[in-house]
Amino acid sequence: MPPRFTPPAAGSLSGFTRPLARLIDQFERLPGIGPRTAQRLALHLLRQPEEQIRSFADALLAARSQVGQCRRCFHLSAEEFCEICRNEERRNGQICVVSDSRDLLAMERSREFHGHYHVLGGLISPMDGIGPELLQIQPLVERVDREGVIEVILALTPSVEGDTTSLYLARLLKPFTSVTRIAYGLPVGGELEYADEVTLARAFEGRRRME
Repeated sequence: MPPRFTPPAAGSLSGFTRPLARLIDQFERLPGIGPRTAQRLALHLLRQPEEQIRSFADALLAARSQVGQCRRCFHLSAEEFCEICRNEERRNGQICVVSDSRDLLAMERSREFHGHYHVLGGLISPMDGIGPELLQIQPLVERVDREGVIEVILALTPSVEGDTTSLYLARLLKPFTSVTRIAYGLPVGGELEYADEVTLARAFEGRRRME
């Protein structure tokens, strides 16, 4: 009887033709994408019409070449100022500080905050060589002073790095404005982007003043 076919193990690309193996490998490089998911995505794309594949590729290249940072808050934007900063219906006087744009989008999903944002671009982490000078902290201080901000809300991950950054910002900003930090229904080290909308909404409601 003929030998039984044994499918390649997860993470092995030996059973795929070279162009397909290359595509799977590129998907595996994306955060949160494991070998099996990478294979499913690659095989799904192969079944799509060429027109749709070209549209996907064009969108990817356009986003890479056109999306930069908002000059005011450093959120992702294809224009000088992002949609949130241009929105005249947003509440002035409040700035919510987040680590990156993923956290900003998580906050927007909660629909609890209606002010403006400031994206730091990371967290202070001496172990990783990331000091305050590598983050968008000085522009934040200048914004608070220039725009007459009445409250800065710190929405940073509850971790050693998040706590360090929050304490550092509170010391810098307290001479200019009120500084609060959102409460957390998250475990220490939990990422904001994975929190559900209700948890984030309650975190805003339960924010406390930084001492």
